[in-house]
Amino acid sequence: MSRITVIGGTGYAGSAIVAEAAGRGHQVTAVSRSRPAARIPDVTYVQGDATDPATLSASVEGADVVVAAIAPRGEKASTWRDVHRAIARLADAAGAHLYVVGGYSSLRPAPGADRFVTDLSGVPAELQDEIRGGAAFVIEDLPAMPATLDWVFVSPPLGFGAHAPSERLGRYRLGDDVAVSPADGGAISAADYALGFVDLIEKGDQHRAQVNLAH
Repeated sequence: MSRITVIGGTGYAGSAIVAEAAGRGHQVTAVSRSRPAARIPDVTYVQGDATDPATLSASVEGADVVVAAIAPRGEKASTWRDVHRAIARLADAAGAHLYVVGGYSSLRPAPGADRFVTDLSGVPAELQDEIRGGAAFVIEDLPAMPATLDWVFVSPPLGFGAHAPSERLGRYRLGDDVAVSPADGGAISAADYALGFVDLIEKGDQHRAQVNLAH
């Protein structure tokens, strides 16, 4: 059993990861600005803002695994990268493993190809800054972190999010930094993303790596 702190634990991906981890008997703490619509049994809920250093520090303290599950949307977009760099530094200092709910655009369509983020011509202008910030975190920031920080950046397919809900199938495919379903972007439900995510935590066989989960 691991002590897992999920920062952003009431969001779309975060709440699914919290439910999956708690269901497997892990000691889970969910940190978020908002209260959950329904509490998951045996989960500790902490209400706080991830932009507050004291909240972040207290959240990471004592954790074996830190999950960063904050979506870079709306007012969070301008602080997302800074907050994640702070989470990474705190996880490193605490000796905790860091797992990040990432984005699709940092993936590649084929081995050695440019990442999707290099061409955002088909993406609405109001979303491009947050996409670039999320991609820069895994491309630039995480590799530059001290070697003592063990991190995994878990990219979902393009068809992932509250805007594209789907049912749990009880399965997933795992890839590296090449999109598992590059032709149409692919899809996965929150429950199956969480299934793969917690499997990654429990197996612990990915280190300082970007991976991709899809149906």
